[in-house]
Amino acid sequence: MTGDFALAEDCAQDAFARALSDWRKSGIPDNPGAWLTTVAKRRAIDLLRHAGAEDRALRRVAVEAYEPVEPDPDTHGDMDDRLRLIFTCCHPALSMDDRVALTLRTVAGLTPTQIARAFLVTEPAMDKRLVRARAKIKHAGIPYRVPPPHLMAERRDGVLAVLYLLFTEGYSATGGGTLIRAPLLREAIRLTRLLVELMPDDGEVRALLALMLLHHARTAARTDAVGDVITLEEQDRSLWDRDAITEALNILRPPVPRAGRYGLQARIAACHLEASDAASTNFARIAELYDALAFIDPSPVVELNRAVAVAMSQGPEVGLALIDKLVTSRGMADYYLLPATRADLLRRMGRSTEAAIEYENALHLAPTEAEKRYLGKRLAETRR
Repeated sequence: MTGDFALAEDCAQDAFARALSDWRKSGIPDNPGAWLTTVAKRRAIDLLRHAGAEDRALRRVAVEAYEPVEPDPDTHGDMDDRLRLIFTCCHPALSMDDRVALTLRTVAGLTPTQIARAFLVTEPAMDKRLVRARAKIKHAGIPYRVPPPHLMAERRDGVLAVLYLLFTEGYSATGGGTLIRAPLLREAIRLTRLLVELMPDDGEVRALLALMLLHHARTAARTDAVGDVITLEEQDRSLWDRDAITEALNILRPPVPRAGRYGLQARIAACHLEASDAASTNFARIAELYDALAFIDPSPVVELNRAVAVAMSQGPEVGLALIDKLVTSRGMADYYLLPATRADLLRRMGRSTEAAIEYENALHLAPTEAEKRYLGKRLAETRR
């Protein structure tokens, strides 16, 4: 660690920029996390070498003050460098949202725009949150080091949230031309596997891995040859990765008395992937699981997904009534899936004119070119 959070963030961003350039030419390395960490460390050393004498001395003191103690080889001595950084940045002195946002910015390389979309807030609001978090670290003199084993549990939720959102950005990108960012998907799964090794008795850690595997299993079927979106209902299920599905279902097979947010989401994903076709999906069971998820982790996005399950099991009219209640919910004004979902249900109900308006609204809000093309096609079909 540099002891200087701004310097650490600059070095991390430089490493990600270098990766974008180098990996296109030479391919993704076997251990992307270690590659990024090494490049960031070298950049930090270069910057420190070129700093003024007084500034260099101050930074050296900071490095010595904040450098983590030598790790215990019997605990986390072999922890992957990037996973170590995630644990380090998820400091309990910050609020959960702040530690997750700051870690996504610093370690995962996500932009404020991408993080804001994940949190359903505006970019200026996210910028302010990041500034406040950095200021708290600076003024409070918070030491940034890998926690000892007995304190890792208190950082678990933040680490899981970071890995989940890192995977989510890879699964459904918040910007750019493509829907899927495969390197982020693979890196999130790799890090979560390492976390399972580190905390093998933690059911939510294992559930998060199962959730990632179930979603990743559909990657080959989610887009066509030119990168256009194929919905779950229309996907060729023979393209799904059956090995990944089997591994995930084996993780979920031992019954748990009270599943957490990742366990419930994994079981929802399993309901979709266990069905032989879209028509045989148990949407009533999925709606029940979303009820449980809304109870422990309430959010308008969860309610939107629950409404879809209700629509598929009880009829589009029932689902649409639930969705209409979410229009004024926090963060949903710019969430393109709200009008896109309304459009789909209106289309199923034969209300084409209203559906076209909602498809237009969703088209203006969609974050990627792939999603814009999909919505544009739906809009054209609705207008015929």
